[in-house]
This record gives sequence, structure tokens and C-alpha cells, in this order.
Amino acid sequence: MPIHELKEQIGRLPEQPGVYLYFNGDGDTIYVGKARALRDRVRNYLGAYGMDPKTDALLDEVVRLEVIVTDSVVEALALENNLIKQRTPKYNILLRDDKNYPFLQLTTNEAFPRVLVARGVQRDGSFYAGPFMPAHFARKTMSLTHRLFGMRSCNEVITGKRDRPCLEYDIKRCIAPCVDTICSADEYGRAVQDARLFLEGKNDELVKTLRARMVGAAEGERFEEAAQLRDALRTVQTLHDRQQKMATAELGHRDVFGLKLGPAGVALQVFQVRSGRVVERVELGTEEAIVGSSEGEVLEAAIQQFYELRGAPSEIYVPAEPADRDALETWLSNRVGRKVRIIVPQRGVKRGFVDLANRNAALAYQTRFNQAQTAHYDALETLQHVLALPALPRRIECFDISTIQGSETVASMVVCEDGRMRRADYRKFRIRGAQQDDFAAMHEVVLRRYRKLLELGGPFPDLVLIDGGKGQLAAGYAALEELGLANLMAVGIAKKEELIYTREHEDPIALAAHDPALLLIQRIRDEAHRFAVTFHRRARAMRDLRSELDEVPGVGARRRNTLLRTFGSVTGVRRATREELAAIVGAKTADAVLAFFASRP
Repeated sequence: MPIHELKEQIGRLPEQPGVYLYFNGDGDTIYVGKARALRDRVRNYLGAYGMDPKTDALLDEVVRLEVIVTDSVVEALALENNLIKQRTPKYNILLRDDKNYPFLQLTTNEAFPRVLVARGVQRDGSFYAGPFMPAHFARKTMSLTHRLFGMRSCNEVITGKRDRPCLEYDIKRCIAPCVDTICSADEYGRAVQDARLFLEGKNDELVKTLRARMVGAAEGERFEEAAQLRDALRTVQTLHDRQQKMATAELGHRDVFGLKLGPAGVALQVFQVRSGRVVERVELGTEEAIVGSSEGEVLEAAIQQFYELRGAPSEIYVPAEPADRDALETWLSNRVGRKVRIIVPQRGVKRGFVDLANRNAALAYQTRFNQAQTAHYDALETLQHVLALPALPRRIECFDISTIQGSETVASMVVCEDGRMRRADYRKFRIRGAQQDDFAAMHEVVLRRYRKLLELGGPFPDLVLIDGGKGQLAAGYAALEELGLANLMAVGIAKKEELIYTREHEDPIALAAHDPALLLIQRIRDEAHRFAVTFHRRARAMRDLRSELDEVPGVGARRRNTLLRTFGSVTGVRRATREELAAIVGAKTADAVLAFFASRP
């Protein structure tokens, strides 16, 4: 394997923290990983072939290795995250958030901030809230910040020296920082702080602030200002009362991760809990399957990518232990300047939040990958569990024999990939050996199929399905053993009883009539049977249409049709003279026709 050619280089690697990069023959980075000890971590790949399909595919492609040494594993974690983001290696877990939904950007990098709708989060010094679902809710919320707090919406460079405010001030949607005699920089700063509290969902704190300012304005006889603060306070209190019931004062500021990892891909839900209330929900996911990755690996990648552009709260709840939790906690703590803990709750309210996030992730998974498709994968997962398969049976090849009293025996093979039939991969076979022996016919077709597949180099199926019971299954395994492919998993399904036979179990496996795994197997078996019967009928029809002339050496379909059109029938051809035949098909073929009929009674 290519990885073994790097054995000498791997042996010279330092036992220090760092990042390692694998490259393919085209020079593309295909995987980036971090390690506490580079030599030990990379050396593990030398014996990792066969562990899972993802690792096998990676090792088949690796031709070059590079490493970057760091001072600590936390630095390695940060560097790994940056390299993955820059190079997008195909074997790393790359999650995407729901950027179809907008964010609100509070431009705190400006002297007089505005609230804008943004399609993504940038590291530009601004504060971001969201995403907002549905999308129009973002614009409604932005409009509310104008009405409640007087946030400006113009693009002007604010100096405070404008002669008079614009119409936005007159309709009470801006407090006019452009005219310093109306609104000072300090006053606008307080409005910005209120808007930020509002966007962060800290409504309790905002209510206290607004009430104190309202009372102060009333005592100072600034009655118009007090009335505006009163209206803002009522609106915020109304929104507060309409907040989700998913709240508990014990939780404070937390993020809760829910995860659904399936054969089709990944769906993550992140609930952002602020002051005990779920104020935002963010969805992360992949568009393709993540093969061979554990929940811990997916969560590690999700936490790195989610907090790349966001501040982390003091506690993060996750459904499973992420890989390198200590390094992640240190990395997050360093970024926000305080202690951050990653917790796997086991019981109580906190576990309830994680379970809720998991249920939402499962729903998002079904929506993202199509309910019909996920139903197929559920059936495949059940099949993997029932048959104790080492991997999900994504590719299933099914064989069926069709014959009538040993006449025109044929076989069919159909292919099912990820729960869907692949008609382009169907194959049909004419049985050359013992026509009346069903077991011998199964042995022949399995032998021919996988001998050819060995020549082509694959792809090999995850499961071989044989229409029949113990006898047909044994014949199929005998063919696989002859080819050195006994490691392929094969099962038989018997008609009527619909029992599943395996080599590992003496007794057949009986699944419930409506079990998704059984329904999938039946669908594949029935398709193989349909394909075989159709081919068998065509073979019989061709046999019945065959003429005696087909047996004459040198007479093909074209000459046969010419003779029959000229002489009307086989009898007419038999009665024709050599000269008549030679005029139609030539002297040599005329002699062959005469010799053929002379030898027959």
C-alpha cells in the first residue's frame, strides 16, 4: 500500500504535538489531523487498513505526508481547524450551517453602529445574532430595533454636525445621532447597548434597564422621552411573555448540541440558551455521507467549526463525549477569556435539553435527506444489526435462477445501492452447465459474476443475496471460496416462509412481516425474480422461433431470412437444386445446405 512507502519517514517523525497532512497523487490535501505525539498517531495508520471504509479509501489515496510541529495540542487544534477551513480536505468532516437563513449584524466596529441583515457571520468586529427562521423575521426584528431604540438605518458618516435630522427622526424610527444637539454619542451608545441586549435575548436585563431610564426621565420631567421608553418597555415585556416555554432559570447561558449521525450524512441542532431560554436554533449538517466516523469525531469537528466565528458560553451540553475534550475546552476558554466546560448530561433538566436537541436533529436529518431515503437507510441499519455485518450493506447484489423442467435455464443479478435499484448494473446469464440442477446453476452464476469482478477490480458488494434456502446458499459460498472471496457475506431468503438463512446460524432468522429490513430484502428478491423470468421468457421465445436452417454451418440470420423469403419455407429450401441455392447464397453455402438435409431423415 502507498502508506507503507512512507514508513521510513513516519519513523523519523518527532514525538511532539502537531498537525499532519496527507496528500494524493495530484498534490491535493485530502486529510488534516492533529496529534499529541505525531510519530505515534501517524504510525497507527500503517496497520489501520480494514478498520472502516473511510480509512481504507484514505490509505489507498495517500502518496505524501507533511507535518507541522506546535508547542501544544491546543495550538495543534487551532491550526488543524484553520487548515481544514482553508483547504477543505475531502476526508475531513466538513459541516455547513444553515446560511439560507439570515443573521442580524450590529456593526459595533463603527462609531455609530447600525443593525443590518447579513447572510453569514464574519470576523469583522461586529456582533451577530441569528439565524432567523423564517427569514422575514430578521427584517421584522431589525425594524423593531429602529422603532424601539432609534437605531439609525442610513449610510451617512456621522459627525453630529448635520443641520437638521431626516424623516426617520420625524416618524420616530431614529434618535438622530447625526445632530449632536438632539442625540449625543453617549445617548446613542446607550441605545446600542439596549439593542444588543434585545438581540441577545437578555430581555430581563433589558426590562430593568428600560424601567430605570423611564423612571429617571419622568422624574426629570422629560415626559416625551419617558413615554418612548414606556412604549419600548411594554413591547419588550410582550415579547418576553411570548418566549418559548422551553426555559429554566437554572440553565443561564448555555449551548445545547443535538446530533443525528446516519448513513446519508449528519444533522446537528444547536440550541442557544440565554438566561434560561432558547433564543436561537442553528442547524449544521453535511450534504454527503460520513463513513467510518464516530459521534465523538463529528462533535469535535462541529464544536471547532461552530465556534470559529462565535463566542462560546460557559457550558456546552453535548450528547456524547467529543474527541479530545480537554483540548477543545482549553481552546474555547482561551478564545473567550474565561472557563468553558463541555458536559455530557446524564439526567435531569440538562439531559432533557440534550434529548430535545437530538429529536430536532433527527427531524432535520429526515427533512434534509428525504424521508423515503432515510427509510431506506433505516432498513439497511436494521439489516446490518440483524446480520451482524461489519459495515452498512450499501450495495446488495441478488441472484435468481429461472427454468422450466431444466429448459433454457437462465440467471439474473440485480443491484441495490443505498436502498435504490441500479438498473444499469443488472446482469443476465445463460447457464452453460447442468441445466436441471438448481444448485449447480447458482454455483455457476456466482462463480462467473465474481471471477469477472475480480478481473475488473470491483466494486464488490457489502451483501450477496441469494434467492433460495440452505442448498442455494451453500452453492453460492462454494463459488466464493473457489475465488478466495469467502469473506463476502451472503444470505439466502426462502420463498413462502420468508426466512433468512446465513452460514453463521444453524436456524434461519425470522423477521416480522412489516420489518423494514425484510421488506427491503423482499423488494430486491422480487426484482431479481422479475428480471430472471423476463429473460427466461425471451430465451424460450427465441428457441421457439428458431429454424432448422440455424443449424446449417455458414447460415446466419441474414442468409436464413433470404432463403426463407426466396423458397417460402424450410421444405422449399430442402427441395431446391444446387444451382438455385448457389444463385442465392453461393456455391459453398449451397453445398453446406444440401449436405445438412442429406444427413437428416
